[in-house]
Amino acid sequence: MTPLAATEARLAPRVHQAGLRITLLDGFRLTGRAGAIPVSGGAERLLAFMAMRHQMAGRLLVAASLWADATERHAYAALRSTLIRMNPACRDALLVTVSSLELAPGVSVDLSDGQALAHRLLEAGPHTPADLSVQAVAILSSELLPLWYDDWAVSGAEDWRQLRLHALEAVVDGLVAERRFGDATAAAGVVVRADPLRESAHAALIRVHLAEGNQSEAVHAFDRFSRLLRLDLNLAPTSELRELVGGRLGPRPG
Repeated sequence: MTPLAATEARLAPRVHQAGLRITLLDGFRLTGRAGAIPVSGGAERLLAFMAMRHQMAGRLLVAASLWADATERHAYAALRSTLIRMNPACRDALLVTVSSLELAPGVSVDLSDGQALAHRLLEAGPHTPADLSVQAVAILSSELLPLWYDDWAVSGAEDWRQLRLHALEAVVDGLVAERRFGDATAAAGVVVRADPLRESAHAALIRVHLAEGNQSEAVHAFDRFSRLLRLDLNLAPTSELRELVGGRLGPRPG
């Protein structure tokens, strides 16, 4: 057997362990039934990339994405080297062929679970208690791979940020409908802190205060947002937000 053939034989698909989970929210982790599995830097980036795609990808695409500054030849060689050096526990998370890679069957990814949760919340209700739970809010409050600056990671993180913030706003309305005002305020606060200039987030928070009967809190929330918007962007809140607090406001500043 030639050296190349021997290498490819080592990378061929094999029987994979069940119970592997890749965590991308609030940082990368690979865990199995026995606990955390150590992952080297190159293998970590490869597993994270494949977990974010969650579908088959050609080797050239993977190599070009992970080693974007390298030539095609060097990127392809870097991918091959990463695959060869991966420990068996990490390799169990992938199906590898001579032309493609994908996650092995049975490998779960927390991002996929979070995306499914967000999409359920954005659909018409009623929603299940689990979808409106404190745990659900915690998942939607988590950033994707914070402090990762690869282009593919930054792009994926922004997609997840937009999805989770919309979903959190839906959670707020669901919690208000159940009169869980404390949890609703906390969920709205997550969105406000994530994007302080996001009007829909402040609208969600104001709706909570009004539903709870706290008119003064609603007006204070509106005033804080108005000042921030004026200082940062020299803009005023939309008429829709003003109408939300209605006649509780004083005259518009001249």
